[in-house]
Amino acid sequence: MTMGKLTTHVLDTAHGCPAAGVQVALYRIEGESRILLRTAQTNADGRCDAPILQGDDLVAGVFELQFQAGAYFAARGVDLPAPRFVDVVSLRFGIADASAHYHVPLLVSPFSYSTYRGS
Repeated sequence: MTMGKLTTHVLDTAHGCPAAGVQVALYRIEGESRILLRTAQTNADGRCDAPILQGDDLVAGVFELQFQAGAYFAARGVDLPAPRFVDVVSLRFGIADASAHYHVPLLVSPFSYSTYRGS
């Protein structure tokens, strides 16, 4: 059986580079509750050093990734409005097949973001 995994990647579209040093939190959604499962930080390539979840820890269900995008841009010295237009990016998504690879990239600037299911 294939071992499933969840990975992410953050790209800074304002500067055209990987977003290093972004704080990421993963939550499992159960009803109205959010349960913190993991925290991580992106490396120089904008990726986490290891899958956020994998193997037996990856189960079908609803999850949420939170990216501290506003703090990342502030640390880069970007002149941001107060309050920040894009601050904490929350992406809620479902995992239907726990044996598959789910890759959830974030493309982000101080004024927009997008995501997709990657490979």
